[in-house]
Amino acid sequence: MKLGLGLYRHMLTRDNYDFARQAGCTHVVVHLVDYFKSGTSNPRNNQPTGGKYEPWGVAGDPEKLWTVPELKTLRNEIEEAGLVLAAIENLDPAHWHDILLDGPQRPQQIEKVRTIIRRMGEAGIPVLGYNFSVAGVCGRVSGSLGRGRAVTVGMDGPAEDLPIPNGTVWNMVYDPSAAPGTMPSISHEELWRRLKRFLADVVPVAEQSGVRLAAHPDDPPMPTMRQQPRLVYQPYMYQRLIDLVPSPSNALELCVGTIAEMTEGDVYEAVDRYSRQGKIAYIHLRNVVGKVPNYRETFIDEGDVDMIRILSILADNGFDGVVIPDHTPQMSCPAPWHAGMAHTLGFILAAHAMLKASPKHATTATGESSAERP
Repeated sequence: MKLGLGLYRHMLTRDNYDFARQAGCTHVVVHLVDYFKSGTSNPRNNQPTGGKYEPWGVAGDPEKLWTVPELKTLRNEIEEAGLVLAAIENLDPAHWHDILLDGPQRPQQIEKVRTIIRRMGEAGIPVLGYNFSVAGVCGRVSGSLGRGRAVTVGMDGPAEDLPIPNGTVWNMVYDPSAAPGTMPSISHEELWRRLKRFLADVVPVAEQSGVRLAAHPDDPPMPTMRQQPRLVYQPYMYQRLIDLVPSPSNALELCVGTIAEMTEGDVYEAVDRYSRQGKIAYIHLRNVVGKVPNYRETFIDEGDVDMIRILSILADNGFDGVVIPDHTPQMSCPAPWHAGMAHTLGFILAAHAMLKASPKHATTATGESSAERP
């Protein structure tokens, strides 16, 4: 497996590429969506945390798609720093809000997503991460809840009191001039129908372009958020997503922390199941304490998840993709995000080195040693 780092749009600089190399990374996953534009709940130079009901920010320009020269330039800058551009994570709501909402602009926006996928293929970027969600990442709270009063995020109960305002989807504002009112609720089956149509429309283009679509589970993994349904809020639901449109290009962005927050299933069995199938495009690695609707994110070396066991399962199943920390508690220093990431990356490097040196100690989800497996 390969060690990577996720970088937000404002972090796509040579200094941060050098930081990634210094911390032992070989790959990066980039976010080209500006989650922070005109938002009040996301601190700059940090990860997007948001508030319980406040949107992250305002979506981008609906007519401005990422161009091939722009993507090639980004890839070249990353490669000049000694890294590999492994994936782009997330689509801008400006480009696909009516795909999520089944609105009047859906046909045009399907063509926009197809164009983005083709351009990624032409630029040699192999994975597009996405999260098919109406409510998006919401319902979270932050505070000095971590070890040593580290600032971290979590959930302190359901987020159902305030429905989603018109003009907002995926926790971002796509139409600041939308009429007053709120979005009507839909059923779980309707959301699954929309996802199936989306995959049927774009997976063939992804196959032709050599791009894998990687689906993130719902975070937080509640059955509903803000009176809207969720798709993948239990581990077994990932299988339904894979089976909707069987294809090597229909893959997973598996988030260990999100799966650990789920109320059913077993995080080790889920990692084993989907890595055995070869369906994981890349992995988010973080630790948590608790389950929805009450949990908090922790440093990687504490929490409810045995990260050595997770990495052992991946190694035993021959996972050769990229592992990145998605979030980490903020450390009390002038560079809270960088310090938290350095701590997490150092842990992963040490664990990986231990597993390489002592493969007989690697265990699968069933507890058997790798030496005992046929």
